[in-house]
Amino acid sequence: MVTRFRVGTNRPLERLNLHVSSVSPLPKSYRDAFNDPNWQNAMRDEYTALIKNKTWTLVPRPPDTNIVRCMWLFRNKYLADGSLSRYKACLVANGSTQIEGVDVDEIFSPVVKPGTVRTVLSLAASRHWPVHQLDVKNAFLHGDLSETRYLYGLKQAPRAWFQRFASYITRVGFHHSRCDTSLFIYRQGMDTTYLLLYVDDIVLTASSKVLLQQIITLLHQEFSMTDLGSLNYFLGISVTRDSSGIFLSQKKYAAEILERAGMVHCNSSRTPIDTESKLGVSGDIVYDPTLYRSLAGSLQYLTFTRPDISYAVQQVCLHMHDPREPHFSALKRVLRYVRGTLDYGLQLFSSSTTDLVAYSDADWAGCPTTRRSTSGYCVFLGNNLLSWSSKCQPTLSRSSAEAEYRGVANAVAETCWLRNLLRELHTPLSFATLVYCDNVSAVFLSSNPVQHQRTKHIEIDIHFVRDLVAAGQVRVLHVPSRYQFADIFTKGLLSSLFEEFRSSLSVRSPSAPTAGEC
Repeated sequence: MVTRFRVGTNRPLERLNLHVSSVSPLPKSYRDAFNDPNWQNAMRDEYTALIKNKTWTLVPRPPDTNIVRCMWLFRNKYLADGSLSRYKACLVANGSTQIEGVDVDEIFSPVVKPGTVRTVLSLAASRHWPVHQLDVKNAFLHGDLSETRYLYGLKQAPRAWFQRFASYITRVGFHHSRCDTSLFIYRQGMDTTYLLLYVDDIVLTASSKVLLQQIITLLHQEFSMTDLGSLNYFLGISVTRDSSGIFLSQKKYAAEILERAGMVHCNSSRTPIDTESKLGVSGDIVYDPTLYRSLAGSLQYLTFTRPDISYAVQQVCLHMHDPREPHFSALKRVLRYVRGTLDYGLQLFSSSTTDLVAYSDADWAGCPTTRRSTSGYCVFLGNNLLSWSSKCQPTLSRSSAEAEYRGVANAVAETCWLRNLLRELHTPLSFATLVYCDNVSAVFLSSNPVQHQRTKHIEIDIHFVRDLVAAGQVRVLHVPSRYQFADIFTKGLLSSLFEEFRSSLSVRSPSAPTAGEC
């Protein structure tokens, strides 16, 4: 048989891309957007909102006045499963044209702390409260500015919006939390409501569905917003609820990080960091420092639901100012670990107690360059992990006992904040907080006021631990290193021990493939 292969007349194989996308790409200019019906409708909705809120007043241009220009921003918003939610177009002020002291002064605006979010969700799960999500339409248009300039998207717009919202919500009976300014609490008799605000995203939970709907109705009367129903996707975090509790996952966000790094199909790793080597400052400069910093920063946000990568990410972020090839290799290992555990997230159980327990550890002089120690802690409310940290200590420690004692002080400070937060949430703790440490000397230092030669130089503020121990609010106890869960935040571990500690932190794959009702 005569074939084209035999006679040498092969035709090049033409591969066709048969993938069809129904999502309009982000326009590069105003003209591109105006020629697309989807973006044209989004722009029309934005313009209608601007006119409805009386955003501007046309006046003659005063002489010698700085003009704040505006521009269009376009963005596709997606659901947790990756499907398109809506097209969003915003006409915003160009902040680069603002002059400090002329067009802008204070711009700081608080956002809710991650620990607060996990605490509120933990209480909602244990009490079986409904949890809803609200989205404020054109939130920045609701702000009242003291300046004569009033343009959507100004640098001070988030601050003005927060003040406007806080002013209204306190008038209807809520009060600020002192522990977290973005947490608002409503209490009347036995009825309780918690409201979390993150810019224009609101998480609302209440002791009854009737009270929840009453609060939503009050908010609708003052602001234009959308009730997105039961909480399922918040700040890039997927929220799944079933009979066992609430499961928090950032699978979609993690997949986007892998795609940006070009490691979607990479080989996986069982642990995020090597157990032997420590990252130094030697090695060739990476070819793209911007990519390194972008990936490292993204991994930092991924630790919102993935405490198992906290130490590895902390080590990588120490070298963002001058990344080298060994640092990039360490970052890629974290990404390979994420690739193998893409479905993993943080489980908050519904059958949790109200005992506050912390584990504290320190890796003495672990940094090969500065010889500073790394502190790590994790804090549980019953079975639910609320807070954790992996951080390089700001000063040198002369002994392992000093390093461990500093770590205990950090853990105790966090538990004090959580105790105050729970008190404001009308869930006061009746028992002392237990803090476990695997260093006997550090345990003795927490209750022994004698100043030894090796410890008399330690800062006075760290010794507040002794006051709390004496007052009966904290008990510092020894725990064998084999059961020291905080080890995962201070050093690389063998795969078997790492996986055991990871399970103890309630980091796991989801128990059910479908979402429940929040």
